[in-house]
Amino acid sequence: MEMLHIPRATYRLQFNRYFTFKQALELVQYFRELGISDLYASPIFKSNPGSLHGYDVLDSNQIDPEIGTEEELQQLAGELRRNGMGLVIDIVPNHMCIADGNKWWSDVLENGPSSLYAQHFNIVWNPPKAELKNKVLLPVLDQQYGKVVDRQGFKIVCDGAAFLVEYGTRRFPLNPSTWPAILIPAIEKLKDELGASDSYLLELESIVTALDHLPNATETDPDKCIERHREKEIIKNRLKRLMEKGEKAPLIVEAVQESMRILSGNTEDLGSFNRLEELLRNQSYRLSFWSVTNDEINYKRFFDINELVSMQSENEAVFEDIHAFTLKIVAQGLVTGLRIDHVDGLFDPEQYFIRLQRRCAEVRHVTDKLADPFYMVVEKILVGEERLRSNWLVSGTTGYDFLNLVNGLFVLPEHREDILAIYEQFIRRNEEMDEVIYTCKKLILIVSMSSELHILARHLEEISEQHRWSRDYTLESLRTALREIIACFPVYRSYIRLNDVCVKEADLRCIVAAIDYAKRANPAGDLSIFDFIQSVLLLQDPPGLTEEQIAFRRLFVMRFQQLTGPVTAKGVEDTAFYRHYPLASLNEVGMDPSQFGTHRTDFHAKNQERKQNWPHTLLTTFTHDTKRSEDVRARMNVLSENPEAWQQALQCWSQLNKPFKVSLDNRKIPDHNEEYLLYQTLIGSWPLHEMDINSRPQYIDRINKYMLKALKEAKVHTSWTNPYEAYEKGIQEFIGKILNPGQDNPFLEDFTQFIKPIIKAGLFNSLAQIVLKMTCPGIPDFYQGSELWEFTLVDPDNRHPVDYSNRRQLLEMIKQKKELDHGAFVSHLIKTPEDGLIKLYVTSQLLNFRMRASKLFQEGDYHPIESAGKKARQAVAFSRSWGQEHLLIGVGRFFTRLTNPATTLPVGDVWEDTHLLVAPRLAGSYRDILSGQVVQIEADRPLFLFQAFAALPFFVLEKIL
Repeated sequence: MEMLHIPRATYRLQFNRYFTFKQALELVQYFRELGISDLYASPIFKSNPGSLHGYDVLDSNQIDPEIGTEEELQQLAGELRRNGMGLVIDIVPNHMCIADGNKWWSDVLENGPSSLYAQHFNIVWNPPKAELKNKVLLPVLDQQYGKVVDRQGFKIVCDGAAFLVEYGTRRFPLNPSTWPAILIPAIEKLKDELGASDSYLLELESIVTALDHLPNATETDPDKCIERHREKEIIKNRLKRLMEKGEKAPLIVEAVQESMRILSGNTEDLGSFNRLEELLRNQSYRLSFWSVTNDEINYKRFFDINELVSMQSENEAVFEDIHAFTLKIVAQGLVTGLRIDHVDGLFDPEQYFIRLQRRCAEVRHVTDKLADPFYMVVEKILVGEERLRSNWLVSGTTGYDFLNLVNGLFVLPEHREDILAIYEQFIRRNEEMDEVIYTCKKLILIVSMSSELHILARHLEEISEQHRWSRDYTLESLRTALREIIACFPVYRSYIRLNDVCVKEADLRCIVAAIDYAKRANPAGDLSIFDFIQSVLLLQDPPGLTEEQIAFRRLFVMRFQQLTGPVTAKGVEDTAFYRHYPLASLNEVGMDPSQFGTHRTDFHAKNQERKQNWPHTLLTTFTHDTKRSEDVRARMNVLSENPEAWQQALQCWSQLNKPFKVSLDNRKIPDHNEEYLLYQTLIGSWPLHEMDINSRPQYIDRINKYMLKALKEAKVHTSWTNPYEAYEKGIQEFIGKILNPGQDNPFLEDFTQFIKPIIKAGLFNSLAQIVLKMTCPGIPDFYQGSELWEFTLVDPDNRHPVDYSNRRQLLEMIKQKKELDHGAFVSHLIKTPEDGLIKLYVTSQLLNFRMRASKLFQEGDYHPIESAGKKARQAVAFSRSWGQEHLLIGVGRFFTRLTNPATTLPVGDVWEDTHLLVAPRLAGSYRDILSGQVVQIEADRPLFLFQAFAALPFFVLEKIL
């Protein structure tokens, strides 16, 4: 039995055709020298061709050929193992991509409810629209169905021995039971050429007879489904042999091809499409115009993405099929941990973790999954005071909770009202983030996910008919009330289980809060309907119900929970965050709208709580899904330190750039809100080095693409589904003008002067944040390339290729120069932070120290250290101890309130009389892991920060034993 592997530090790699297993293999030594213990891979399974992220999985039991082979995975895992390292992989149990190439989905389209994979996907086979009974709605057409037919947009084709309908680059299988519509005309033609008694013709007629006797595609009896699956494959093989072998095969192929051509119709004779329409009408899917998606789609999607269908992984057989390859490589020891994507989309997350841990234990030959669980972390967004469920068999989250906690530490809380006032004055309207979120979530339910809401409302309507107390509620009133409750839901979802008899306190609080918010938002309506829905959600059943009726109510609760998560994600992360941004660095996944900064006491309390409950959770500050990189956020946070200067800059820039605004439809582009976001984005992402004739167009292109995405996500003036190209072009024209250097553009000169101290302060913020990430309880996680400065924005900007050759050379140079003169080298690094060496140095130093002191970080206690003096609130400090090992950590913050970082380093005397009140038990000699300086701490004297921060504005002091 292998011992449980706990990572010390993880490094996220985005595998795709531009970065493969072979390339990762060549970098293992670099990652080890950097101090990484585990590579943390994006999904490695076969995904949609060209995918840059891997979450659009086509086959979860096959490695994506674009990133490598199973043998290459074994080589990578073997090299990691030889270096004492592990591999954590990202798995996607919640959804699959339904593009061509998904064999399970193709089988469902071919065979409908009788498919052996019909239960793998979340499909409503009996939806509200009667015409969709036993069919899947496929909203893939670029025009209305009739127009596509009339322009001969569909073509019947043959692939091997299977018939399909072709639309552009997409192909959809035809139900074998409908193939006689193709084969019978071919038979009639061949009778004249071959004669009625020809053996080839008789075989073709026999095939048609066999097709006629196939069990119907609506058959759900397991034996009949198996029979249909078996017989259709036999028929396909017979037809394949007939069309490929023998001297008369070409004649048969020719006759079939002519039949397909005629069946495809002729634009000169619209009546010729009648047979094609009948053929399509008899399929287990309905091809339709993409715009009907949100109202009628009858398969559960990942958020509102039509190409990603939800999986029924709560079904044990489906679970086994989805995880077969994952369990295989776990058993082989190729992977040492799992990252579970989008757990809030799962039917029952707790059950899922139990099952996955049990199966991992079985394949690893571990007898007690509770005593030795496999390392797993979950992508779970915790909002506000929400806590990860203690009974989940996981090691923690992917770290967004820490991201928001530590990011807020560099935002001045008392300036919340000032920043909000500046924002509202600039955009010329007043609004709270809570109101924006409420509006955006309702928008998503009305526009993007109306079908999901309607199906849920129909379910609730049937429940209301169960009892006389609720029978008078109409479908529309129920749908409206559900929309209001979901829009008011304070967290992503609740976690009631199917067989629960009562609701846990955490779930009760959020459900009651949502109901109360919804009531207050709708004072003019019949509030009793909210009480009825609350009774259903809280498992409070009226008397006289049957077990079947109660089970039906519980299923509603489970489906309700699966809807609140995606609505929150789309409404908040992908809409509200792009509409309301007084300080955009706070608009991050898991953000609490009521929070503006993190108080030190809260920071320490959360760290102590994490140490107690989730010591092996990930600590992240940058992921593939963050809205901005850690370095962009760290720089933006500086704006909170001097609101007056920010306000003056905004007013100045707005006046200077007013002539560059574009006129469209009697309005100016961009509007004030978009202009505010643009200035923040420029501040956060402005390059560290002066741009030249080559780099400036690249930067402008990045900003254009970001603002275009921001506009579409906001859904105010344009959107992904209804793009307003003239408006989008106007924004890009404005950006091009204000970023074009020249005599008639004083904005750039003023802007570059304004951000000089902000840039330097932001760099120090980033470094302090790194120190905290690597010393707080938990496991630090690094996003690819972030060991150097990364001023990237939301995807795809943050998924560019990483220059590892440069990073390897720089790491080697750091090792050499540090050995020559540690103190002088560190002094040089902090004076010239723009080159990124200081970030790479701090990262590698602390990661390698974590390797040497692993027990201290895994099991060591955590104690806050108070500060006193004039700059007391600008320092954050704590200790970590394990046995005789002691560590003191301190970082500075709010650097522009200490000095002008553009001209003076925030070290030494600028800290004046500020000191730390170190516990007497920690007295002794310490060496700073980062600067190398030795510090003596006496039991009866404080530690003055002008001494501790003599070389760097942060320290990690290790007690010299």
